[in-house]
Amino acid sequence: MEEIPVIFNPNARSLRATRLRARIEALPGCRLVITEKPGHGRDLAAAEFAAGYRTIVAAGGDGSVNDVVNGLDLSRSTLGILPVGTMNVFAHELGIPRNLEAAWQIIRNGHTRQIDLGRANQNYFVQLAGVGIDAQIVEATSPERKNRLGPLAYLLSAAQLAGRPCPLLELQTPEGTHTGSFALVGNGRCYGGPFTFFRNALLNDGKLDVLLFKSSGYWRLARYVGAALMGSHANPEDVEYFQTTSLTIRSAQTVPVEIDGELSGHVPVHFDILPRGLRVLAPPPAH
Repeated sequence: MEEIPVIFNPNARSLRATRLRARIEALPGCRLVITEKPGHGRDLAAAEFAAGYRTIVAAGGDGSVNDVVNGLDLSRSTLGILPVGTMNVFAHELGIPRNLEAAWQIIRNGHTRQIDLGRANQNYFVQLAGVGIDAQIVEATSPERKNRLGPLAYLLSAAQLAGRPCPLLELQTPEGTHTGSFALVGNGRCYGGPFTFFRNALLNDGKLDVLLFKSSGYWRLARYVGAALMGSHANPEDVEYFQTTSLTIRSAQTVPVEIDGELSGHVPVHFDILPRGLRVLAPPPAH
């Protein structure tokens, strides 16, 4: 079997990263390519494609996958995933296990799925984008804290932001105008881990799923998100859920945007979708 380039973001010069690198290098048929700075995965993916490789693997979390996807020639490349990062929501959505060797076997098996790809301005996202408080949390969470504490780092940042007022967002879609204080735009069903937020979402339906939180109070938003993570959606009158093919979000305030857990500028931001625009190595979908 031809060697497969694996683009790995070690994130930190830690003992865990050193051990993980050794395990990845030991995978049969793997050629490890190391990122050296933020955004480097995009350049490395483009370079591997230019060198003739058509299957390119991202080893890391959702942000690393996003980075690699944005460097692919989408019409001629196939993405593989080794979910070894802090957050691996997209891999969970696809049924790719956290076990490194099992995930590598899925890549070697060669089964592909053609799925939709979201886009925020000119940047693609595979799983989710957020405008408002969750992007503010990402903005407030340093890489050092994330590497040290994992998902707990986001909770600490959320607590620090509790006193901030929520922004006012305006969402324009082909179907009409909506207003709220916090928006999540999903390609898949999950958010924050194995938690189903977008109940009608499919990875190949050609639609974006939108959750728009109406409340202007941070703690009401936090209670809703917490309840959803526990499996029960509280205060449904404060949340609007709809599907669309495109939307533009604006605000009179400076509001950050995150895609796949990484910052991606500020509003205004235009979202649309590329139907079945990404070919990815994954198990067949469960029925």
